[in-house]
Amino acid sequence: MVKTIGNPLSFTARALGAAAQHVGASVDQIGQHNATEVEIRHLTLGDLRDALRLGAKDFAAARADVFFLVVLYPVIGLILVGFAFNLNLLPLLFPLAAGFALLGPLAAVGLYEISRRREKGEPASWGAALGVIASPAFGSIVVLGLYLLAIFTAWMIVANWIFALTLGPEPPVSAGAFLSDVLHTSAGRAMIVIGMVVGFGFAVVVLATSVVSFPLLLDRRVGVPAAIVTSIQVAKRNPRVIAIWGLVVAIGLLIGSIPLFIGLMVTMPILGHATWHLYRRAIG
Repeated sequence: MVKTIGNPLSFTARALGAAAQHVGASVDQIGQHNATEVEIRHLTLGDLRDALRLGAKDFAAARADVFFLVVLYPVIGLILVGFAFNLNLLPLLFPLAAGFALLGPLAAVGLYEISRRREKGEPASWGAALGVIASPAFGSIVVLGLYLLAIFTAWMIVANWIFALTLGPEPPVSAGAFLSDVLHTSAGRAMIVIGMVVGFGFAVVVLATSVVSFPLLLDRRVGVPAAIVTSIQVAKRNPRVIAIWGLVVAIGLLIGSIPLFIGLMVTMPILGHATWHLYRRAIG
């Protein structure tokens, strides 16, 4: 028998009903506090090595699909650099590049999904990874992403204040003059030290609250509060290992950013896949 989609009205009604059901499930999960009991495990440096090894293995197995997902990262980075080379925004160039890492856990959601599907033996193409949009967890992921975006915005505002209190508030007359002021004046050195200390604080907050929260949302029916609390508990139980992991991520993103952000097409996928495998070792 030939199947049809029915008349336009019934088709539209079914589509709207499915969409409403999906939105309802997503909204219900966002604020869910009760989560399945999880076992927070003790992590070792061996777990970090295994996570990176398996992350590289996932990258090698799904390279073509991963490149499709991450090709925008260097493009976005170059756009940010071009935007910042306006002299009025030049002091924010480094904070922009550094703050880009604060959004990394959100940018890697598609990579987590590919690793999750490979683990289950399911199709792991870029199209399947984008299927996370249809997941009930999508609403929670969006909310957690907005949280990271708010932290990024706060970092940029604070970075601008630091510049205004040290070398500012007037914009630099040229890129060369600005670089000279940064490296050869006490105000410039103060800006570097204060910026690094404050930036480190922002990085610690993001690392502690997101090290396993996004993978947890994909893997289990938990809400945003439970995911963040669980992530903080993982960091509290394994402060040394999570600190080293944060350093590995920072170095990896720095290396990937140096050659015009092109290296992010390799370092970002490996780190993203590795994050999934680290989550698997942190949560029982």
